[in-house]
Amino acid sequence: MKLEVFGDEAAAAQAAAAMIAAEVRAAVKERDRFVMAVSGGRTPWIMLRDLFSEQNVPWENVHIVQVDERVAPAGHPDRNLTHIQESLREHALIRPEQVHAMPVESADLEQAAKQYSATLTELAGSPPRLDLVHLGLGPDGHTASLVPGDPVLQITNSDVALTGVYQGRRRMTLTYPVINRARRILWLATGSEKQEMLGRLLNGDLSIPAGRISREQAMVIADRAAAGRLAETA
Repeated sequence: MKLEVFGDEAAAAQAAAAMIAAEVRAAVKERDRFVMAVSGGRTPWIMLRDLFSEQNVPWENVHIVQVDERVAPAGHPDRNLTHIQESLREHALIRPEQVHAMPVESADLEQAAKQYSATLTELAGSPPRLDLVHLGLGPDGHTASLVPGDPVLQITNSDVALTGVYQGRRRMTLTYPVINRARRILWLATGSEKQEMLGRLLNGDLSIPAGRISREQAMVIADRAAAGRLAETA
């Protein structure tokens, strides 16, 4: 797992956007398609604005799926999709139909999770292999909506699942199997509250949910606040 450290949140987000843009160009040249899963959080919206303004990317070949989503009404500020759509409105280089929303407004969430699994298969093969999964890191060691103590951590036979209530909301999330099949995993960690968990992630601590993500194809981009002393050796 490679670590790259940048001076601040904006610089880390810009570097992540540049890295993704390079991955898109390479994947489209090789396979004619790029399917990326995006997580929520504050810094990712900066990353997406930088990414979506990148002119030298074959956007017509790109599909965006969600890593996770809160069960909340359409347009709600808690929804990751709301912020993705805001980024798209600012830089309309990708069509709305290329963004595949988790169907968390469904009355039958279990069926909706199966429906999203089918969407992943349609986009990325059977079993689906995403080109890139972008992940964040919570101060409690969670990533995606794979949160400490939730039964979702034990799911191995489904690519999409539902969590219990976490921070006031149920969530729909990608599970370990589909995340770990990805060709590339990009961690983006910013802020001093991430220092402890970033160290544990880099040390391969399997006791935190983030530690169970595959390391072989992973890269971590962090700012100095999150990296702390790690920045001295990165």
